[in-house]
Amino acid sequence: MRTPHAATRRGAFTRTMTAAAAAWLACAAAHAQDLPPEQKSVAAADAAKDAKDAKGEKGEKDKDALPTVMINATRVSSSLLKTPVAVTAITQEALSREGIHDVRGLSGTVPNLQISSGADSGVQVSIRGIGSSNFTEIGDPAVGLHVGGLYSPRPQGALALMFDLEQVEVLRGPQGTLFGRNSTGGSINILPAKPEFGETYGSMEVDVGNFRKRQVNVIQNIAVNDSLALRATLTKIRRDGWIHQQQDFTEANVPANGFVPDGVPDVDQRRNTLVKGSRYYYNRDEWAARIAGRLKLGSDVEWLLAYERFQNNGAGEVAMKDCDMAAGTAFACTGGKWDVKINVPGKTDMSIGTLRSNLVWNINANSSLEYGFALADQRRSQQSDDDAGYQPIPSQVTVHLPVGADGDFGTWPIKDEGSYTLGSKYKSQVHELQYKVHTDALQLVTGLFWMHEKNAIDYAQEQLVTAPYGFPTSQYYHQPDRQIDAKALFAQADWKFAPTWTATLGGRFSRDKKADQGGQVYGGWDGSTPAYYNGLFDPGTPGTPGFRAHNGRDLTEQMGPFAGPGAYGLWGEPAGNDHSQTWKKFTYRLGLQKQLTPLDMVYASLATGYKAGGFGDKDDACGGKECVDGPPGPHYNFFPYKPETVTNLEFGYKGLLLNKRMSLSATVFFSRYKDMQVTGDFFAAKVKHDGPCPDDNPTCDIVTKWQTVNVGVVDIPGLELELDYKPWTGARLGAFFSYIDSKVKDYPSYSDSWNCGVRADVGAPPCPDPYTGPIREFAGRQILDITGHHLPLSPKYSFGVNFAQTFQLGNGWELTPWVNVKWQDKMYFSLLNLDNAHVGDVQKAFAKVDASVKLASPKGWRAELYVLNATNKMTRNSAQDGGGFVRGYWNDPRTFGLRVGIDY
Repeated sequence: MRTPHAATRRGAFTRTMTAAAAAWLACAAAHAQDLPPEQKSVAAADAAKDAKDAKGEKGEKDKDALPTVMINATRVSSSLLKTPVAVTAITQEALSREGIHDVRGLSGTVPNLQISSGADSGVQVSIRGIGSSNFTEIGDPAVGLHVGGLYSPRPQGALALMFDLEQVEVLRGPQGTLFGRNSTGGSINILPAKPEFGETYGSMEVDVGNFRKRQVNVIQNIAVNDSLALRATLTKIRRDGWIHQQQDFTEANVPANGFVPDGVPDVDQRRNTLVKGSRYYYNRDEWAARIAGRLKLGSDVEWLLAYERFQNNGAGEVAMKDCDMAAGTAFACTGGKWDVKINVPGKTDMSIGTLRSNLVWNINANSSLEYGFALADQRRSQQSDDDAGYQPIPSQVTVHLPVGADGDFGTWPIKDEGSYTLGSKYKSQVHELQYKVHTDALQLVTGLFWMHEKNAIDYAQEQLVTAPYGFPTSQYYHQPDRQIDAKALFAQADWKFAPTWTATLGGRFSRDKKADQGGQVYGGWDGSTPAYYNGLFDPGTPGTPGFRAHNGRDLTEQMGPFAGPGAYGLWGEPAGNDHSQTWKKFTYRLGLQKQLTPLDMVYASLATGYKAGGFGDKDDACGGKECVDGPPGPHYNFFPYKPETVTNLEFGYKGLLLNKRMSLSATVFFSRYKDMQVTGDFFAAKVKHDGPCPDDNPTCDIVTKWQTVNVGVVDIPGLELELDYKPWTGARLGAFFSYIDSKVKDYPSYSDSWNCGVRADVGAPPCPDPYTGPIREFAGRQILDITGHHLPLSPKYSFGVNFAQTFQLGNGWELTPWVNVKWQDKMYFSLLNLDNAHVGDVQKAFAKVDASVKLASPKGWRAELYVLNATNKMTRNSAQDGGGFVRGYWNDPRTFGLRVGIDY
């Protein structure tokens, strides 16, 4: 039943959108009265008219006029300034100049786009504050990634190198009609350069820089004849890690609690090897190649076929302490800022092979049929050190040796955690059929979409020292067949119903199904059993003479995940994961566009998007204990969650001003984000416990599980401005500004457990007490009212400005200096929004400066000196609770180098 409160919110939202739309229409109508009735609008997809508009009165092209930028944001080629969507186009030249090799480099370069590093080589892409932190084989990104217009389902694909591109297009706002799959945050479309007919040419570029960076790019275009063209490209990059990585031989050393060093490391030594700087975390070791063929099958049919291979052998990244925040506290760094002790060196072996095809049949002058498909095979193995050598300080240690029979659920002096992808295979196929019609009055795109994934993974997580006895715990996820099937029927029409007015109507019906067949979860997080040892190490009986917790050399390859799932037999039978669920949704787009003059226009749109629901691994909600509710025995649950949805109202202006030397785009938007999917520890069950819980473990009778849940309503208003300007001959000025003020409206179950043990010591508000009221789902949670808090990865203000000036040196030589300044406001990494100098979940406001100077010869030679992050400003793109301090993944320090290339 709908509550009156929910209905009031919905009514207020509707009234707000209706009033805004009415005001916009009134302004547009008043402006239209000033135009002569015979004036005709420029067709959105008519490139010929766009080119004509860029010429002067005598029909000669103005060399200082801005070039027409063509995009594919509406699935047809149209001028950027005449496409009624919020989109940014970035050229390959701009990507190279800013040192952007993969999607992560786009963070902060586009209004309201932020990207954070994640687990398992995934990345969290957030547009207008909407993102997803579920990187599992059955999770979905909130921002769709497309290559050549075809959907790429896995977040790990965002790491694939971006090279030899026409451009990258970033669409902001929900994409619920034309782009598959449906997405709530936006879409990133990577458009590789196509083989070109009529000319054979190539280029080669070498880039060397600090941290021993070496990169080479090769492009070769071959025009075989008038009907066949080929293109081959190769890029390879290697760079040392910039951190100071040391081997970890930590021993527990808290004599007051009975822990006395004995010369043997207490952290796992099975993977602890000495590695060179080229294998440190934060290194780069990747290559990618693409070969494409373009064939004309007669005058009306064209076929593009491409195969791309990406290989990543890098070490990955490790979450490191923020030493500046820790300064002045008990957790202050004792060595250098970038010192880290590692006993599990990073290792990745990820390959992605993708075959893409696009076949276009121009049926007649006004219609075409297009079929595209992509077949992708991603395989990955990976290991990572999850603790990075950070250990509890003596004042945090509450366990005392010898450990009694009842154990101690307090804090041990050793933390030793790791994650292992022992093997994975993600196979996907994407098919899309589109029928397009383009006339003077109508532009129609309609089609069918189908995506199918079959994923398999063997993955393990370990906590090798846990309460109450110091035993290891681990879970092994054997998922041989996890499938996602997504189908959609879509159509969108742009109808020019009057000389300067165009209406847009689009809809998409989506059906998503997820299934798990044969999946099993082995092991568990019960630290009271020595099951991990697989019978190969006997610690003795707790509370009796001779009992000894393991040291780092007692562990062998026949224990835990390295021995396979059979090693978990002492934990009992695995939980079976066979399960499936289906979701259906209709999403739409309504729009109205007014061409004020041939060079500027305004538009309004109302669009929706959705992200499918899902479920987790089958697990005992009671955690192996006896639940208070229901009969004895395991209470198995898949912890399902619902889809999330976004409704977005948007008003925009795009124009070519100042004698066609300046383009300006302005967008005002308001989004309502509902049933937001949040991944974290949430209530699973209340279990029986003898007597009251101890003070150091007040929620001992509450079981939480790592799961995704639906929470909250969020209002997201914002503003985005983009400028491109040629103030005088040879000069180019670009700029952007964004504002976003997301506010959580309804999230009653938020639990604040962030760095609770030290907050009082550093002047932060204390964590709330565990909830003891009647609401079952709140049990044990430390409830905090976060009404009005901001979404993660959404700085309130950000802007950037770049300037280049080309000087003609004579005889065809050119010198082009370039400078780029970006600034962004403080940014939170969770919904807590704790702005504390020592334990806040925040990245402070910062600015970064990039610069280069390029010398180009008339014979195709070029050389460019560059520096990125010139002021060496160190910033994080994520934050984690380190148990008294903040840690996270970091962006690159200052990098500099020289690029030398030749076109031939």
